[in-house]
Amino acid sequence: MNKKNILFVFGTRPEVIKLAPVILELKKYPDKYRVIVSNTEQQKELSNQTLAYFGLQADINLDCMRENQTLSEVQARILTSLDKVFVDNRIDATIVQGDTMTVLCGALASFYRKIPVFHVEAGLRSYDIYEPFPEEVMRQMTSRVADLHFAPTEKNKQALLREDISESKIYVTGNTVIDALFCLSENTMAQAKSFFNSEGIEIDDKLVLITAHRRENHGERIDRILDAIECLVKTYTDHKFVIPVHPNPNVKCKIHSRLGEYENVFLLKPLDYPYLVYLMKNAKLILTDSGGIQEEAPSFGCPTLVMRYETERQEGIDAGVSVLVGADYDKIVSLSSEILSKEREQTRLTAQNPYGVGNSAQIIREIIDDYFAR
Repeated sequence: MNKKNILFVFGTRPEVIKLAPVILELKKYPDKYRVIVSNTEQQKELSNQTLAYFGLQADINLDCMRENQTLSEVQARILTSLDKVFVDNRIDATIVQGDTMTVLCGALASFYRKIPVFHVEAGLRSYDIYEPFPEEVMRQMTSRVADLHFAPTEKNKQALLREDISESKIYVTGNTVIDALFCLSENTMAQAKSFFNSEGIEIDDKLVLITAHRRENHGERIDRILDAIECLVKTYTDHKFVIPVHPNPNVKCKIHSRLGEYENVFLLKPLDYPYLVYLMKNAKLILTDSGGIQEEAPSFGCPTLVMRYETERQEGIDAGVSVLVGADYDKIVSLSSEILSKEREQTRLTAQNPYGVGNSAQIIREIIDDYFAR
């Protein structure tokens, strides 16, 4: 097999985390693959910070974000910037992950030049085009042009089959996010502990981790979520509520104004990946609207309440490792209280993580080997 030029396109921290294991795996075979890493910098600081953790850096930085731009403006800028990458480089395949604007633009730019698209984390569906918005439509559109679909679970594969995608193009691989967890060294975890000590946060068995940032939770929903969190903060004063606050002003300002004065609430800037993993590993309860955390938390046996009304990660719900609570004040308070009123060891989950066991990157690399050997 002649050496193939493989372009990885990403722009956000979750994409970096889930693509890093695949990038590192392909880099083990320099005789087969020349890896080109392109960062649209959809989340500029977070994506580059996380790349550095994995010992990686982008070959191409596109700096596509501007303040207050519309989704149409973001799409136009990313698509145009990526097209130049294809002009300047000979690419044999493009690898994208997930459901962001960068994913859609990476897939389209590659498709327009008739270059194969490999989609990591394919087949996730909520079947509501506004939940999550705009990600549900972006991942469905990406599926229409992908040549290889790396589905994390059998449920994801079945979703693709129902959309008339050829079974010969679909592979169940597990989720690469679990691979990324296993990259964490003991030294890294020790550094994370030192970081929280320096922030005055002693990590013990009464830790609640909260993340809230999704676009569909802006407006009235974030108000209801914060009402529920404030109730919990007042009720469980012996617990620490740690919230890495998303920089979006629609979220940041409200969280700081509502929760900033409580002594048992710790509002932090967005955390580097290993620091967030350290919190998940030690949390008694997680409240989140994040997709990635839904996948990662089961590896640590941590109960997770998903503050969304629909999830494309139904496997966790079915396995009983997470519960959908939306922005429902009563559900958030009552289900959280069931957990917080018990000792941490009484609340640990024993079910196996339904999203993978940590060998997904190797499986994906072997499939790519076979693809180019045909």
